Amino acid sequence: MLSILLSTLLLVSAPPDDWRTPFEKGNGNTTATYAECIAYYKKLDAAYPEIQVREAGTTDSGEPLHEVVVSLDGQFQPSVPTGRSRPVVLIQNGIHPGEPEGIDASMALVRDYVQKKELRRQLENVTLVVIPIYNVDGALNRNSTTRVNQDGPESYGFRGNARNLDLNRDYVKQDSRNARSFADLFRRWQPDVFVDTHTSNGADYQYFMTLIATQKDKLAPALSEYLTQRLLPALNTGMDKRKSPLTPYVDFEGRTPDARGLVGFLETPRYSTGYTTLFNTIGFVTETHMLKAYAPRVQVTYDFLDVLLRFVHQDAGTLTQARAQASQKLSEQQAFPLAWKLDTTAAEKVNFRGYTGRTKPSDVSGQPRLYYDRKAPFTRAINYYNTFRPTVTVSRPQAYLIPQAWGEVLDRLRTAGVPLQRLRRDTTLTAEVYYISDYKTSPRPYEGHYLHTSVTVRPTQQALPYHRGDYVARLDNTTARFLIETLEPQATDSYFAWGFFDSILQQKEHFSEYVFEDVAADLLRRDPALREQLEKQKQQDPALAKSGAAQLEWVYRHSKYYEPTHLRYPIARWQGGALPVQ
Repeated sequence: MLSILLSTLLLVSAPPDDWRTPFEKGNGNTTATYAECIAYYKKLDAAYPEIQVREAGTTDSGEPLHEVVVSLDGQFQPSVPTGRSRPVVLIQNGIHPGEPEGIDASMALVRDYVQKKELRRQLENVTLVVIPIYNVDGALNRNSTTRVNQDGPESYGFRGNARNLDLNRDYVKQDSRNARSFADLFRRWQPDVFVDTHTSNGADYQYFMTLIATQKDKLAPALSEYLTQRLLPALNTGMDKRKSPLTPYVDFEGRTPDARGLVGFLETPRYSTGYTTLFNTIGFVTETHMLKAYAPRVQVTYDFLDVLLRFVHQDAGTLTQARAQASQKLSEQQAFPLAWKLDTTAAEKVNFRGYTGRTKPSDVSGQPRLYYDRKAPFTRAINYYNTFRPTVTVSRPQAYLIPQAWGEVLDRLRTAGVPLQRLRRDTTLTAEVYYISDYKTSPRPYEGHYLHTSVTVRPTQQALPYHRGDYVARLDNTTARFLIETLEPQATDSYFAWGFFDSILQQKEHFSEYVFEDVAADLLRRDPALREQLEKQKQQDPALAKSGAAQLEWVYRHSKYYEPTHLRYPIARWQGGALPVQ
């Protein structure tokens, strides 16, 4: 079976120059190293004027991030979507270098698209951009053991980067140089379609590839309709014709298909396609199946990319129109979701080709263990839950006011292409500010941060002093959704959630009890309403009534002595018209 699949790989004849990729020269179970991959693309660059390879920023490894641009007319520089004649497809490989199918498939794909006449035509309406290996750091950390669940290749890279970050959790927070370089590259190209190539973990089933598409409810209506009514059906039909049917990413509610069914993946902006969605880009994550041999996994990745490029070429005008409509919708949108919840009452049926899940005694523990019986395949209709409803929404402000002290946040806004203006003089502005009412914090670090969740806020209007050079981020541009989902504290992947504003959560001043006792007593004597409020609160809260220290704290927090900046989120929402900006 393996030899038959190997013989079907799309190879070109070697003489007079050997254009086989390192994977094609191997035994079907090897993947290109970082050095081999970049050298191969540079060889293509030297031979074909339609290809340009260049450095596109830095990585934590010290090695550069590369981009490969394939353009039939030699237009290798990006143009804004409204001014360009063809869509841009961006393929990213090797974010997890132990999942390298996309690395090898893309090398063969780029070669074939310039060498084969029939394939060259597919680039007449498409500009192709490839990131050969995104996690350069992990690709250099090569081993043969860390992907214990996976059938090949013989050696591969490591999931973590040089800082042991999972780069597919770093798109918004951008702790890595890799993520900042990607954000700059993405901002320049503003691709219409983005593909991030992976290998799955999890259940066993008959498919060679499962697919995560941008969650439809998070897309603008025009793009959601285009994705579900045109693009996904075309991809499914194309892959069916190549005898490699697709299924939605396999995430069961429970461990086996006999549970509730498949559940859609809600990709928040920490993930690649969650980040790209903020800018009206349709995204896909390909997940080849870990238990299939490596050669067919490379082949199915090649096939998917080829089917996608062919359809984008064919449907370029409709895709461009849908994206233009999405941009117009963004400019008009007033309410923005910040958090989502799966609607368990909404399901569609999908025909799923699985293997029966069974249990047997574990040879390790003697306890029941799950296994999939490949002698008992099945195909049956199961539920697919892929409808999400907003649980928190926020109205669109005219602008955000950002004190210049918050440099880490401002750096990330700049990298995303947010137009920033600066106040030209000191001034006092009345704007809507939040006080953080409540939040939960993970007891363990997650990707270098103690993540905040379940954030609630108390909005209020305040007149606050701003200084010359403080920043204004307006929302009358294409970065509006990015700004809202990073600067609104309740958003799942906001910069508050990632801990960039943790210093506001700590008081800087307090009191000595024996001194404040007299001050508090005087406050209550001079303010009967305050005393009445305290007595009422004591009646409602027995713990407060029994604690003298708690009552002192209550008086302090309701007095002028309590610092107004404690728990006050420093970024304000502006709705007041013109501002004195440079």
